[in-house]
Amino acid sequence: MKTKNHIYLFIISLVISSLACSINVGGPEYPAQTIPSSPSDAQALRDMIQQAMLTGAETGVITLTVTENQLTAYMAEKLSQQENPPFTDPQVLLRNGQMQMYGKITRGWFTANMLITMNVVIDETTGQPKIQIASADFGPFPAPEGINNAISAIIDEAFTGSFGPVAVGFRLQTITIADGIMTLTGRIK
Repeated sequence: MKTKNHIYLFIISLVISSLACSINVGGPEYPAQTIPSSPSDAQALRDMIQQAMLTGAETGVITLTVTENQLTAYMAEKLSQQENPPFTDPQVLLRNGQMQMYGKITRGWFTANMLITMNVVIDETTGQPKIQIASADFGPFPAPEGINNAISAIIDEAFTGSFGPVAVGFRLQTITIADGIMTLTGRIK
């Protein structure tokens, strides 16, 4: 009788502990080495953009070099400001001409890893950065509603929103992504 009570107690403990946790249901593997970032990296990105715009106002040319740490920190900051972010725990890699963004999606008790691979190109009409999603893997979940718009809006604000009023006269000329760095060059009209 004692053994039977212990088994019931054990089973109840397992059920209660499983309710307190989420269950990882897979998805693409996160990079082996995570991108370290901090709020100071996000601030460094904002400061760098501001300085590039000031320099560009004098010279007419803007060159901006953005690191994975800065983009990861900026994405984490923007997602933390949303009430219901489309994903959490961002990791942004800049490799082989593409931006790869990893994250975690939670639906109820289930969590899955995601990977969105993007091409960052220049919008011919506006001269601003434009995000084109090359592929998206949300593990066993369907693509979250509005994920393309949410990601594009966050990235758009990272570049054009940070440029402020000067952005109206700013036109990108090149975007290069390689070895953990994205370099943007442009001119102020």
